[in-house]
Order: sequence, then C-alpha cells, then structure tokens
Amino acid sequence: MKRRNVIAMLMAVALSVGLMGCSAANPKTSSEATPSAQTTEEVFQGETVRLAVLSGPTGIGAAKLLSDSDKGETVNDYKYTIASDNNELVAGLTAADGEYDIAMVASNVAANLYNKTEGDIRILALGTQGVLHILESNGGTAIQSMADLKGKTIYATGQGANPEYILRHLLTENGLNPDQDVEIVFADPTEISAKLISGEIETAMLPVPAATAAIAQSKGSVRDAIDLTRAWNDLDNGSQLIMSAVVARADFVEEHPQAVDAFLKEYEASVNYVKDNAQEAGQLVADFGIAPSAAIAQQAIPQCNLVFVSGADMKPAINGYYEVLDSIDPTSVGGAVPDDGIYYVP
Repeated sequence: MKRRNVIAMLMAVALSVGLMGCSAANPKTSSEATPSAQTTEEVFQGETVRLAVLSGPTGIGAAKLLSDSDKGETVNDYKYTIASDNNELVAGLTAADGEYDIAMVASNVAANLYNKTEGDIRILALGTQGVLHILESNGGTAIQSMADLKGKTIYATGQGANPEYILRHLLTENGLNPDQDVEIVFADPTEISAKLISGEIETAMLPVPAATAAIAQSKGSVRDAIDLTRAWNDLDNGSQLIMSAVVARADFVEEHPQAVDAFLKEYEASVNYVKDNAQEAGQLVADFGIAPSAAIAQQAIPQCNLVFVSGADMKPAINGYYEVLDSIDPTSVGGAVPDDGIYYVP
C-alpha cells in the first residue's frame, strides 16, 4: 500500500515539474499575442514626387490630386509643375538630373520618348479618349461628316503631333486626300478662336477646352460640327483614340515602386472625381491654370472623354492607335510601335 502511495506521489511530482517546464518555455498567457502575430507590414508613408502636368485636356484629370496634395491629403508629397508645352516635359524627363519623375504628356510623345531613350520611360496610365472637334462658324450647318470637308480650308492646331495625324487619318479613311481635297493651315489656338468668332474663317479643328471656349464666346455663331472621337469610333478598326498618357522615368519606377503605386491610386481617384463633379472640379481646373476659366472648364469636362487605364489593360487600349500612327508616319511614334516594355504592369 505504501509502495503505491510513493509511486503516485512520484508521478504527481513529475507531472508538476513537466507543467512548470511548459510554463517556463511558453511564459505568455493565451490572451497575449506571439511576436510573429504582432508583426505587421510597415505602412508606406509616401515620398516626394516631382510631377509635371500639361495644361489643357491632358492635365484636367489631375486637378483634384493637385488640390489634395496642397492640403496635405495625399500619401505622396507632389512638387508639381504646370507646363504649357510637351517639349518642356520632354526636356525635364530626359535631363541628366531628371527634373521630373512623372509627367502627363500626349500619347505619341510617350512612344517617342520610349523609343528615343532606349526604354528609359514607362507608361503608368492612359488618359483622354479624344478631345478634338471640327467647328463651323457664321451659323453654318453644311458640315455634317468628314466627307463634307472636301474643298474646305481647315485651320488647325497640333502640327507634327497627335491632332495632325488624327485629322489626316480621318480624312483619308473617309475618301479625302489631305494634301489635295482640303487645305490645312496650322495656327495658334488663340488666333484660330478669334478668327472663328469674328467669322474670318469658316472651318477649324480645335481641342477641348479651346473648342468649348470658342463656341461659348461666339454667342451661337460657332457650332460643334464633328466630334472627331465619334468619327474615329465610326471607323470600327479596333483601335481606340487615346490622346494622353502618364509616363515616368524607368529608374524612378524601379527605385520607388510604392510611390508609383500610391500615385496611381491617387490619380485614378482624381480622374473619377473630376468626371463626376464637373462644377466643383471646374473651379479647381481654373485655379491651377489648366483651363482659362471655371465656366469653360465645367463645360469642357464632359467633352474630355476622361478615362483611367492602367496595368495590363493599357496595351489593348492604345496599341492599335500606335499602329495607325506608325502607318501614317513612323516618326510620330519614334520610328516604330513600342514594344511591351513601355507599359508599367506591377
């Protein structure tokens, strides 16, 4: 009997020691998290991004982002420049010290930059789906289609850039020879608008918001005769008319992927805000000098065909347009349709 009691006592002691050992090896209670459970990813705090925005329709979608940055409400801190010319942006992107990290440019400029810098540029997102319009002055209603432009003198902006290539392609596809059936005169948009309103010229091609302003200021004498985005879509050739792109230096993309991803989220939110809130956004657009006035911007926003296309969706959206430009003039895209390396796909 005593032997059994001794054995029982020894077993109890052994069990007690074992439990103490477990407790020493695992001192935390069940309510305390283990170190691995407490470990969380460090939240990205943002970086300073040197952003260049082209005035006019290319930059309209960025107005809310710029406003939010000024108020400290963006993840990144955007040190931005509002430029009036693509050449200024090209110079800033290709400068030895890299004056800009990200810029909003014409879509053919993006292709040119990629090809001429041997791949040192990436497209982060695509923007406006066409902003060009054929306008008719003096209360005329004769122009209803591209074919009606035969024999006309067309005043236009954008020589050697997207507007010229688009106009020539649409004329050709509608049976007209751009060098014989029409006369194209390139001029400054301010000059064109003034001559349209005065009735000195009858036909012109202008982008929004310059087209919007000319119509508004003419008090009914200038009308929107042809929306060239619709004319392009009517060709039904599988391509989309993508006129703007957001690009970045390849080294910036590689070294600061979190800043790039934060920018894309903030830019997409900005584009959507501008599209859905034309009245409020119009004031922002005017405040930043992207459009001449809030009233013009408010009318122009619905005509800007603002979109946000990124990632793997970019190539299907714009490659057909690049192929069209290449067929018209290979120099328009830097000598060749860009390869897939141009697109930033996280």
